[in-house]
Amino acid sequence: MHRDDLFLEFVRVVERAAIAAARTMGQGDRKYADQVAVDAMRKEMESVDIDGTIVIGEGERDEAPMLYIGERLGRNEAGTAAIDIAVDPLEGTNLCAINEPNAITVLAASERGGLLHAPDLYMEKLMVGPGARGAIELDAPVADNLAAIARSLGLRVAELVVVVLDRPRHERLIGEIREAGAHVRRISDGDLCAGISCAVAGSGVHAVMGSGGAPEGVLAAAALRCLGGEIQARLVVSSQEHERRCRAMGIEDLRRIYRASDLAPGREILFAATGVTDGHLLRGVRRFGSGARTCSLLLQNRAQRARFIDSLHVDETDDDAVVQLRF
Repeated sequence: MHRDDLFLEFVRVVERAAIAAARTMGQGDRKYADQVAVDAMRKEMESVDIDGTIVIGEGERDEAPMLYIGERLGRNEAGTAAIDIAVDPLEGTNLCAINEPNAITVLAASERGGLLHAPDLYMEKLMVGPGARGAIELDAPVADNLAAIARSLGLRVAELVVVVLDRPRHERLIGEIREAGAHVRRISDGDLCAGISCAVAGSGVHAVMGSGGAPEGVLAAAALRCLGGEIQARLVVSSQEHERRCRAMGIEDLRRIYRASDLAPGREILFAATGVTDGHLLRGVRRFGSGARTCSLLLQNRAQRARFIDSLHVDETDDDAVVQLRF
């Protein structure tokens, strides 16, 4: 998969999905927002010179017409790179629908077997940046983890900001974080974006705690592998149906604690995300005439490389848009 041109190919894919989704911002229809992002991402993937297979997609249980688990993507010509792909065409569908911050489009890729085939279940997660890698333990008390993170970062616990999904199941967790003296930042959706933020210096986020989607955990792990951060996670298996679905995907140890290198074990990992709505990490899509401006993040583990890309997209059939770009 050693091809630098794939960077730009995958950026183009997430950019097109973001531009499509941005047209639905604030319309209140999360399903429609997701659908247009899926359509745009799938169409753009057809021209990428890879032999790709979706391993994290539009839902293990959904009868999705495209970007479903197992779907083949790309030109699939002889000699093209065989790649596993994880996508979230619109992370934060609700955020886009109500025009709230941190909706993004996401894609991660690795060589075959480089991304875990995760069932669409909840997953307990604890995510930190490079400075606290090796200091956390998923099963440790909340106060102990916060103390360890603070020591690693040279901070006081009272200076830590912990992101938690705003869900009833997290009320006890939120209470323990506050009792330990740290600050809680509740978010309505999008723990993937928060997980990336905790590994970016200056984001103001030091950790992410609580349970969220397992597919998003794999995508977060791919980003954290590139940024030097860490995730510890465990699937929430609470029924026989959950057990059946795990075993169908080859998961036998249902209590296993996964780390970033387990969820995204690939030798080479590419990660791309584009902002749809304005957020703490990425600016959202901004329109001008018939054109648009996007902000994207590209990550690569092989070179520990991170790039922020600001792009202008112009409809070449619109003369006014071309003139606007020239000025």
